[in-house]
Amino acid sequence: MSFLTSSPMPRLVAALATAVLLAGCSHPITMITETAPPRSTAHLIPKKVAYVMTDAQRDLQVITAGGSGDRVSYYPYRDLEKSIRDALRGVYRNVVVLRTAGDAKANEAAGVSLVFTPQIKTDSSSSSWITWPPTAFTAEVACVVTDTAGAEVTRVRAVGNGTAEFGEFNGDYGLAARRAATRMTAQLSSEIRRNEKLR
Repeated sequence: MSFLTSSPMPRLVAALATAVLLAGCSHPITMITETAPPRSTAHLIPKKVAYVMTDAQRDLQVITAGGSGDRVSYYPYRDLEKSIRDALRGVYRNVVVLRTAGDAKANEAAGVSLVFTPQIKTDSSSSSWITWPPTAFTAEVACVVTDTAGAEVTRVRAVGNGTAEFGEFNGDYGLAARRAATRMTAQLSSEIRRNEKLR
């Protein structure tokens, strides 16, 4: 009597290994924009403000959906830092970056009036079953704004949606992401200008 039988285990292990490899595969894109909201020096608010961005946030990698079952990877804080800075520079005369919002002595020494602490959310998707670049992208930033002592003044939020079709990419695979970032930047600048507590 033989105890040798055809076991499904090797096939199962191979299938799981393939699934893990596919799950770990993502295509890198960037959200960094080349354009910025218009900056009229004659209409800037004469204040020095800061935004908070840590190295840990800059190193945070996010993976979201692409097309054809693939995914895309990017660094939202690192990529959108320019967008946040551009939005603030479109309103205020001087903009600096800080590592923490709660250090009152550092804030006072830097001479800042307001500190913006952004939290970023992103998402992507694609209508394509053939190509991997996302055809739809969303970038959202929500900022808690504090005074020099760390007390909350107000909150502002901006959302940008970007779309791109296959024929538009031409090697620019983060096109939908950058369009979302550009719209988010413009809306953030507008929301800051509209808020009387931030003047």
